[in-house]
Amino acid sequence: MTEATGRIMEALRAVPRGKVSCYRDIALAAGLPRGARQVVRVLHSMAEKYRLPWHRIIRADGRIALEGPGRELQIALLRAEGVRVFKPGRVDLERYGFKAPAGS
Repeated sequence: MTEATGRIMEALRAVPRGKVSCYRDIALAAGLPRGARQVVRVLHSMAEKYRLPWHRIIRADGRIALEGPGRELQIALLRAEGVRVFKPGRVDLERYGFKAPAGS
């Protein structure tokens, strides 16, 4: 595992239950200003193995990026944590957004 991957995983784990963050903000917290796609790759390849809170990460515009069954699972998991998800898969970032401090 690279140092950058470790920092991304730390930033992901910093997002508390009942809150969401976006790929860009996780990358910034990990010290990777252009690393949003790297966050996506870490989530895709490591979320299950390392029990990362993948469902708490959404797009910067407040929308859920996933389509299909994964989208419905993400919505269900967020709602189970008390996050209100509006149709069509949008979360109020003012209310539920979380920005991990840089270097978290």
